[in-house]
Amino acid sequence: MKKAASRTGNGGAKSSEEDHNSKLQKLFTDELKDIYWAEKALVKAIPKMIKKASSEELIQALESHLAETEEHVNRVEEVFAELGLEPRTKKCEAMEGLIAEAESVMKDAEDGVMLDAGIIASAQKVEHYEIASYGTLRTFAQTLGLKGAVELLEQTLTEEKAADEKLTEVAESSINMQAANEE
Repeated sequence: MKKAASRTGNGGAKSSEEDHNSKLQKLFTDELKDIYWAEKALVKAIPKMIKKASSEELIQALESHLAETEEHVNRVEEVFAELGLEPRTKKCEAMEGLIAEAESVMKDAEDGVMLDAGIIASAQKVEHYEIASYGTLRTFAQTLGLKGAVELLEQTLTEEKAADEKLTEVAESSINMQAANEE
């Protein structure tokens, strides 16, 4: 059901663009709450992966990304501030599932190179979700004319893509081949 038209000096009706942006703004805010929950959950989950990993290269990649993830939380808070909103979370069902899957992999995989391969697979699924989320948020921010938010979200998107590439590099440099040779 549509809201009653407001008296805005344009014949009494809101333009479809204003209505679109209002609805897009709400979706943008909801998605921001979702990724805020996800990033905060990852700050707790990544140390568990670090503890289980055996490859020094993987440990370093995860430690580096943990520091970035902590910064991602701060950036999302900056975007909320740009919107004039207090940072709030909305449970991210997707990230909850990805973290649960990673925990299952870490519980079931044999220690060593097989566990490292499983950690990388799980971490890359997380990165791909974040890449999709930040890409969408950045595009919404562009549409809404939120230049500061666009810059913050673009910076995080770039770091998520780099983390994914680093995990691929770690997997391809040795871990996958070693895992393939285990019986």
